[in-house]
Amino acid sequence: MPPQLDADAILADNSIRIVVCCGPGGVGKTTTAAALALRAAELHGRHTVVLTIDPARRLAQSLGLVELDNTPRQVKGVAGGELFAMMLDMKRTFDEVVLAHTDPNRAEEIFANPFYQAMSSTFSGTQEYMAMEKLGQLRATNEWDLIVVDTPPSRSALDFLDAPARLARFLDGRMLRLLLAPARAGGRSVFSLMTAASAMFTKVVHKIVGAQLLTDLSGFVSALDSMFGGFRERAEQTYRILQDRETAFFVVAAPESDALREAAFFSRRLGEERMPLAGLILNKVHRVEAPALSADESLAAAAVLDELGDHTATAGTLRIHAALAQQTVRENRVAAEFRAAHPTVPVATVAALASDVHDLDGLRDIGAALTG
Repeated sequence: MPPQLDADAILADNSIRIVVCCGPGGVGKTTTAAALALRAAELHGRHTVVLTIDPARRLAQSLGLVELDNTPRQVKGVAGGELFAMMLDMKRTFDEVVLAHTDPNRAEEIFANPFYQAMSSTFSGTQEYMAMEKLGQLRATNEWDLIVVDTPPSRSALDFLDAPARLARFLDGRMLRLLLAPARAGGRSVFSLMTAASAMFTKVVHKIVGAQLLTDLSGFVSALDSMFGGFRERAEQTYRILQDRETAFFVVAAPESDALREAAFFSRRLGEERMPLAGLILNKVHRVEAPALSADESLAAAAVLDELGDHTATAGTLRIHAALAQQTVRENRVAAEFRAAHPTVPVATVAALASDVHDLDGLRDIGAALTG
């Protein structure tokens, strides 16, 4: 059997400054991140901030906040340490990066560029990259004892790791660097610098992309040229922090085949990237109140009661128990398969709740279950 995950030991360890919760959607990852952050603040007295990247608004409701935005907001009713919560606003974060690393006039030029407006709001990978930026900003202030990060669903969580390199490749790509040529050639069109042999290529690019887009893109790249190195340097620095022992990754999953397959995939990826995996949190696990009564026995008893008549409610209860017992067997089987494949990954289980968590008391219950 894999070792039991001791989440309290991790939350109490002052050398651990960042906790990252990752996993597929619909497994309670956002709630888990909030519960861990609350427990770190209340039980271990840590000055904690939880950053959610998932656009769901459940976290704000659970923490008793009217809304979450790009600024940490203190959570009231926390005993012990202090807890703050925030939700990533990727465009505002991108704007903050631009303002911090260029002069006001150049910043206004960048903000007005149509390509920047599209990229900062909808470009694939921008959200994950800006999550890395925000994490780096929070870490650089040294204001927080612990930063808890809630990532997007699993494949997007992999984008959380990949986005800095992917965006750096985009910004450093040969085509974009070529588009810088007009500014460096006294404003002449980049295509006027090409030889006659490139005329056909020029015509095709104009036809496919459009002259206006090329102009916008060239202006965007030129304006951001001085910031390229900073993007890459900060991303690499944050990536190194995620590899450091001050970071702990929790993979959150439900006891379902697809979810645990995603968890296994991400566990392997963390190992390949030399990022510290603290363990698996197996969430929403079902249990039966009468484990000695099997599903088959329950269904047989329900059939007998049906024949006797006037025992409809009892027979219905037995069938509900049978369905739950069958689900429990399935969940135990897939969980055992994960444990067999990953015998060194510590595991914690959290029972399924009858309803969604909607307040601090519910988060406290989750935290207590997590630490078992």
